[in-house]
Amino acid sequence: MSLSADRPDIIHHLPPDHLGRSLRADVRAGLTASPKTLPPKWFYDKLGSELFERITDLPEYYPTRAEREVLALFAAEMAAASPADTLIELGSGSSRKTPLLLDALGQAGPLRRYVAVDVSDSALLDARSELAPAFPDLELQAVAADFETQLHLLPRTGRRMVAFLGGTIGNFEPAARARFLSDVRELLGEDGGSLLLGTDLVKSPHVLVPAYADAEGVTADFNRNVLRVLNAELGADFDVMAFEHVAVWMPQEEWIEMRLRASRPMLVRLPGVEMDIRFHEGEELRTEISAKFRLEGVVEEMEEAGFSAVGQWTDRQNRYAMTLAEAS
Repeated sequence: MSLSADRPDIIHHLPPDHLGRSLRADVRAGLTASPKTLPPKWFYDKLGSELFERITDLPEYYPTRAEREVLALFAAEMAAASPADTLIELGSGSSRKTPLLLDALGQAGPLRRYVAVDVSDSALLDARSELAPAFPDLELQAVAADFETQLHLLPRTGRRMVAFLGGTIGNFEPAARARFLSDVRELLGEDGGSLLLGTDLVKSPHVLVPAYADAEGVTADFNRNVLRVLNAELGADFDVMAFEHVAVWMPQEEWIEMRLRASRPMLVRLPGVEMDIRFHEGEELRTEISAKFRLEGVVEEMEEAGFSAVGQWTDRQNRYAMTLAEAS
């Protein structure tokens, strides 16, 4: 653990050049695979984060509004079902929905500490600036860490609630999802605690697909942003606008895939990884999966990881669920 000299108010667990090394490894593995893939975490440079914030306000994109509705309606029930003295939020971002949960936990018991975990210093600092005035008596910890590989470095004492919101669990394929849930259970250890998990639910493709292919084209710009990131970070020469945004519902897997489709043959140079990658006309690069869930399936997956479900809540239209489970 270290405190950054530039950011003394952030606890840093990320090793030097962690993001650069991770990006290079993901690009080497993903762009040489068949079909080609990249993980969605590389959307989020400054522009990508701004575009995603715009997406959350689009009429077609319901998950953010639905999750906030669930918290507004039921956060008090969640907090009463599993009081905690520490809330750990994974992938906290700007923590826009967090006050609803902090308020409820503070009323349910002696909430003492909030731990925001993210890879982005700017997101962590934004969260602190938003929350500190509203919660002056709460200890706020900002932790720069990769929740996929560094959960073991997070606080391991006290009565903890781990919150993983935003439906981000849907970006994991099933095997990786099972490993992640097991890692969260291991973090909670014998002291116990709980996991609050946000999941988007299976529904009509007529609702799902437009949420990832809006009429204004913001999601298309967001999707292409991963190519801008590769151009900026690896010196690549992607012609960003030569790739078409595609969103497809995969009924067997029950997930949405976002892809970028090459509109013409291309040879792309990536000096940062010493690679040249060829794209054929019509070839697709998968940039994200967003799995959708069924209520009973969420419970089963959490139980297989060593949790016992204590409550499950949805918005009024049953589009989005939050499941609370105790470490058993």
